[in-house]
Amino acid sequence: MNIEKLARIDLNLLVCLRVLIEELNVTRTAHRLCLSQSAVSKNLAKLRNQFDDALFIRHAHGLKPTPKALFLKPKLEIIINQLEQLTQPEVFLPSCSDYRYQIAAVESVYPLILPHFLPEIFKQAPQVTISTHAWADDTFRRIQRGEIDLGITGKDIDINDAKLTMLPPSDICEHEIYRDRQMCLVRNNHPALKQPWTLNNYLAQRHVQVRCDGNERWLLDYRLADMGKERDIGITVPDFNSAASLCSYTDFIFTAPSHFVELASKQLNLTMLPLPMEFPPMAYTLFWHRDRENDPALSWIRQIINDKTIDLRSFAASAQKE
Repeated sequence: MNIEKLARIDLNLLVCLRVLIEELNVTRTAHRLCLSQSAVSKNLAKLRNQFDDALFIRHAHGLKPTPKALFLKPKLEIIINQLEQLTQPEVFLPSCSDYRYQIAAVESVYPLILPHFLPEIFKQAPQVTISTHAWADDTFRRIQRGEIDLGITGKDIDINDAKLTMLPPSDICEHEIYRDRQMCLVRNNHPALKQPWTLNNYLAQRHVQVRCDGNERWLLDYRLADMGKERDIGITVPDFNSAASLCSYTDFIFTAPSHFVELASKQLNLTMLPLPMEFPPMAYTLFWHRDRENDPALSWIRQIINDKTIDLRSFAASAQKE
């Protein structure tokens, strides 16, 4: 570690740089930082000297970041997020906290799970903010580095299944939120509806697949492979909504958690079908790093999620009965 070099870094300048990258406007940056425009301009001059780069180029609509500024952006977010954690009090008071949570979640979490937690979170802590991120193949690494506070995604329940799909690192803690089963989504008047809905009928169709956790193969594909069978995947897309939308104007079949399938079928006027084979449920699961087990801000929000988990499981059970 080069202490002498680190000692010459002005953290206030780094904060200014982060806001400049967000706003791309000197006036708005000055307003957010409670500084004069000339002070921000002087800070920018110091930053250009420190990084030996222009950082921003002026144009008709404000500032355009240089490649160097874009390179620095994610690194600044990590540093400032960790500095914010250092300044948080050891006792978390939700009613007056302005903590900024970083939460990574798979797409289906937004309509299905967050509505059960967010109202209570903002009721108890009206000044906190939440920055969400798409769940990706590096999310566990980001949780380990402290860039992400919490993650929510689907996880296969059986340990042997999880080894094939997604097995969390040993220093990642987890809490099961609720379980869901897989169902199928097709357009109304799909040719498959004219025949008995069997596994052979299912496999005779073409399928749309969502790329989850960086993988294009789900547990379903491994289970089918064990049976000497496979799906004909015609297209792979990055998110659930795109997959459901494709089903509205093609003959593709989309297999997904039942509560998302039910929601999409209502929104897009599509037909729901059961998965025509025995298949284990998956579990929507909350993840966090072991070293932050006793972090007051994380303990508080995890407790809310834990308290609401019982309600959510009851909701899921009643929906499945319907």
